[in-house]
Amino acid sequence: MKNKRNIYLETVDLEEAIELCEEHFENFLLDNTEMISVDDSLGRKLAKPIFAQISNPHYNASAMDGIAVEAKKTYGAHERNTVKLKVEDDFVYVDTGDPIVYPYNSVIMIEDVNVVDAEYIEIMKPSHPWQHVRVVGEDIAVGDMILPSGHEVKPVDLGAILSGGLTEIEVQKKSTVGIIPTGTEIVNPGDTLKLGSIIDSNSRVFEAMVIEAGGIAKRYKPVKDDRVLIKQAIEKAVEENDIVVINAGSSAGSEDYTCDIINEIGEVFVHGIAIKPGKPTILGKINGKPVIGIPGYPVSAFISFREFVIPLISNHKRANIETTEIVLSKRIVSALKHKEFVRMKLGKVGDNIIGTPLSRGAGVTMSLVKADGILTIPKNVEGYEAGRRAEVELLRNEDYIKNSLVSIGSHDIIIDHLNDIISKESNLYSLSSAHVGSLGGIMAIKKGEAHIAPIHLLDEVSGEYNTKSVEKYLKNKDVYLIKGIKRVQGIYVKKGNPLNIKSIEDIIDKKLIFANRQKGSGTRVLFDYYLKKQDMDNGEIEGYKREFTTHTGVALAVKSGNADIGLGIESVAKLMDIDFIPMALEDYDFLVSKDEIDHPIVKNVLEILKSKEFKCRIENLGGYELHPLSYIEFKAKEEI
Repeated sequence: MKNKRNIYLETVDLEEAIELCEEHFENFLLDNTEMISVDDSLGRKLAKPIFAQISNPHYNASAMDGIAVEAKKTYGAHERNTVKLKVEDDFVYVDTGDPIVYPYNSVIMIEDVNVVDAEYIEIMKPSHPWQHVRVVGEDIAVGDMILPSGHEVKPVDLGAILSGGLTEIEVQKKSTVGIIPTGTEIVNPGDTLKLGSIIDSNSRVFEAMVIEAGGIAKRYKPVKDDRVLIKQAIEKAVEENDIVVINAGSSAGSEDYTCDIINEIGEVFVHGIAIKPGKPTILGKINGKPVIGIPGYPVSAFISFREFVIPLISNHKRANIETTEIVLSKRIVSALKHKEFVRMKLGKVGDNIIGTPLSRGAGVTMSLVKADGILTIPKNVEGYEAGRRAEVELLRNEDYIKNSLVSIGSHDIIIDHLNDIISKESNLYSLSSAHVGSLGGIMAIKKGEAHIAPIHLLDEVSGEYNTKSVEKYLKNKDVYLIKGIKRVQGIYVKKGNPLNIKSIEDIIDKKLIFANRQKGSGTRVLFDYYLKKQDMDNGEIEGYKREFTTHTGVALAVKSGNADIGLGIESVAKLMDIDFIPMALEDYDFLVSKDEIDHPIVKNVLEILKSKEFKCRIENLGGYELHPLSYIEFKAKEEI
């Protein structure tokens, strides 16, 4: 005699079912990690942030086919006054990627070289230092965070990780999913079909979905509609896997045993969901492991599996090609002869999605890793002006972008740590940062293009940091200046200080090569202040006009020998293992518009700044002082 028919438990809405599932499996497999080869890491989620162990490139490399020269030997070259150079004495031939070694410091493209004979060539225009040379760390500087915790490794990430010197990384273990097809009528593909037979196609679909989501599928042979056999199969699968899926037998038929068996050896907390198809879905657990009953009809099975099993594996979301409208934060210049694809960092501020272009060099791997979208500039268009609206193709889903904190302003490695803590602690928020200098950050807040701007601008007259600049540039805007972090600025010199550098004055006295920050950065303002104070002429400083956008870039230039001296923060000197001469303790503050101060993402970041984890990380970096956060409010002044 057949068993009585099952009765559904109370049917629940999809949202409630998802909530219940999340509550029951909130910490599921959270600390289950393993070390694996980078070669095998595609699609895996990172258990810890990845920091570069070496720089990329790790030597000065030719960016072109041509000749390597000493730039000074080319000065004065002109169409009517060509300069003749001798092979080996004045130049050597190089191919793209070849090392550029002392005394050579510049590359001339082969098409700009006129071969006179086997020994001599002539040129018709001068080169300049580091022309067509990829300098050490141009793409990745040692100590840079390549990827944060929780990131799913993509194909472009592999190159960045390997280029950063890592061969093994720690990832979250893949979830193993046991798939049990049930039903006396079920047969394997290729078996002889009889009247009433159904080919087991669902389990193959599930297997593929598990693999696509980054899990490991273990598909069992079909089990007949026998209560004892199904119970044995479930118990075995629970023992051998992290997640168990039982296909068919979840409805209310007389031979649908799944719900009853799960309840007997575990717990069912949902049976019946108000969706069509997919209503008979069962959500349960045995020994703390998810056990999901999936309907037998193929479409119902797919919907149910996508909604409940995939999130348990890796919070995987189906990729959709989407576009969205953005507002450009910076002008983009493009060549007329090319259609150009510009990698963009995106984040929503107010009613607009702000797009900031990333580095556009062909060798800059990190521009792909960081990109949220791609902007296409058509052929015969010279570029787009700042403030223009444009369509971008999304590389991440729009929710991710809308929940990104947009930070534009001064560079500091603590921003990387903020990003990592945000990524680790929340699936809702991320951080989108652009290093444009303190003044650029103030302008971004003024134009409503950033949630937050880290700044450190010294006022020469008062000696105060940031307050005078805010008063000067943001007269007509209500803003808050959030204080609480101080950092040590000073001089970067090579390990052991071989040139015996003691002060800024040595730059001119010893004819040193200087690595400078970009215009508008607080460090550049501080350096110019010292020059003015010491009555020093920047025109006498070699390297003054060459700009770096980060402290790590400056420090790496000093470490690699591309510069003798630079100005930057102590934490980066420690990171790069170079010597540091302290000069000033400065305020590193955060500027926030009054309109954004209560934004959930901004509030989340301010809480992180006060957290024990952030304090611990900053103390380990060295070169900082942390104080309780304080807020200075600036009110817009009425125009007279």
